[in-house]
This record gives sequence, C-alpha cells and structure tokens, in this order.
Amino acid sequence: MASAIPGPRDLPESRYDLSTYWGRVKHSADVSDPRMLLITKKKLAEAKALVSDYKNGKIADMTPQLWTSKKILDSTIHPDTGEPVFLPFRMSSYVLSNLVVTVGMLTPNMGAFGTLFWQITNQSLNVAINTANSNKSHPLTTQQLATSYAMAVTASCSVALGLNSLVPRLKSLSANSRLILGRLVPFAAVVSAGVVNVFLMRGEEIRKGISIFDADSGEVVGTSKQAATFAVGETAISRVLNASPIMVIPPLILVRLQRKFKMTKPIETATNLALILATSFVALPFALGVFPQRRTVDVTRLEKRLWTLKNKEGKPITKVQFNRGM
Repeated sequence: MASAIPGPRDLPESRYDLSTYWGRVKHSADVSDPRMLLITKKKLAEAKALVSDYKNGKIADMTPQLWTSKKILDSTIHPDTGEPVFLPFRMSSYVLSNLVVTVGMLTPNMGAFGTLFWQITNQSLNVAINTANSNKSHPLTTQQLATSYAMAVTASCSVALGLNSLVPRLKSLSANSRLILGRLVPFAAVVSAGVVNVFLMRGEEIRKGISIFDADSGEVVGTSKQAATFAVGETAISRVLNASPIMVIPPLILVRLQRKFKMTKPIETATNLALILATSFVALPFALGVFPQRRTVDVTRLEKRLWTLKNKEGKPITKVQFNRGM
C-alpha cells in the first residue's frame, strides 16, 4: 500500500469515504482492479516516486495522477513490508487466480478423486493468498505453515467427501432437492475450510499480538492480541461473504439453464466459466468492503494495559489503528 512509502506527511487514505460501506466497496474495487496486474516495474517506480514527493512536501495537493499512483501502490505493495506482493496472490489477481480452481470445484459429478484434487488445489491457493496478504508482525515458520496447510486441506476434503456421500442417502428428499444440495457441497467445503484456513494461517498473530499505531501520529505504540483477534476474525468473515455468492449463485443458475436448454459439455463448461467470472468480479469488492483494511478502534476495546497509552507529548492515546490484512 502507499502507506508503506516513508515520509512525514500522510496521504489521504482513499478518494472515497471509508467510514461508509459504499465508500469501502469503491475503494476495494480499486484495490482489486485486474488492470493493475499490467503495471510495469517502471510504472511502479514512478508511482513510488510521486507518492514520496507528496509525503515529503514536494507536491502540495492530491492530483488525478497522484490518486492513480496511490491506486497502483495500494493494489501492489504490502503495507507492512513495503515490497510488492507476489503477482498471483495480489487482490488484483484474486478473481483470475481463483477462476480455474472455482470452475474445477463446481464441475458436476466429479467423483472422489476430482473432489480431492480440487479441494487440495483450492486450499493451496488460499494458503498462498493468506500468507502473502497477512499482517507481518509475526510471520509463520515453515513448520507452522506446513502444519496449518495440512489441517486446512484435511478440513476441506473431509467436509467435501463427507457431504458428497451423505447427500445421495437423503431418500426423504426429492431428486431435485438432492441435485441442488449436491451442487452446494463445494460451497460448504470451501466456507468451512476457508475459515479454518484463515485462523490456522494467522494463528500466530492471535497468540503474540499485532502492531498497533497511534491513530493521530501513525507511530507504533505496542502490540495487541485483541486487535489480532479482530483482524483475523473479520478477514475470515469477509472470506465467507466473498465465497458465498461465487459458490452458490453460478451452480444454481446452471441447474436451471440445464433444465431449460440442452447443453453439450463445452457449452456447459463455458456457461459455468462465464457465470463464475461475472459473479466473482461483482462479489469481491462487496466482500472486501465489509470491514476496513486499516482499522481504527478505541483503546478501551483492547487489553487493559493499553488503556493508559500516551503519545510523545505525554497526552493519552484514545484511538489506535492496525492493519487487518486481506
């Protein structure tokens, strides 16, 4: 993010009002804009230089070019490290990176092997995205990463295989109801494993706490486990909110289309792909916008030891900020 660029002067957080949900949705649409994947190293360097000039007082006011530079940095740079997030794991690549995996998971009548393959692939991608975009106060060791990955894969595969075997046994339901439930099995697996994944991959943050900043000066004033709980919990919720329309709407629409029209396999695949792509692009900003990425909270919502924090001038700090991660 642009906040990672050093300088005594703060950039406006966004051109939109982030205190409102609609403002955060529009801001999230900027951050997840897939066109940002086309930004070259030269453009990135120019954006950094322009933002640096503003933060160091060489540019007086925000200009359209400066807003564009901020958008480039917000969609490319990790706010904690100041380094570019690996391209396939940026939010601007989220829809495209997930597209093939989502199509695979929503393919009807895959069988046990196909279910296992796509659930493992999906969790591998989730682990990579969660790790690349997490708060970097306490990075996981290789062993912790491997353990969390194994547990997330086990959770998703268990739910998917368990429900796949359960649905056909529900003889009290009509064939149509069983068909619809069968199409929603990937949703249940993705949502349950996605929540597990986020908490496992970012559990170290909850155990040790994350950095908190004075909301007025931006100075680091300590660490908080409660802030970490907010950050990880809200990220898990946003993952569920993002997955829900993507994993529910396309398969239900596809069932209706299959009943109305005779579809060959290529047409069915192309329709499924188009439905998932359209739903994903629409859903992502709305899911990301539910919670602000840089959260501001009263110190009284955190540990008691933080209630007496003071700034450099000796004045009580009443509000702090932390990076929620994506």
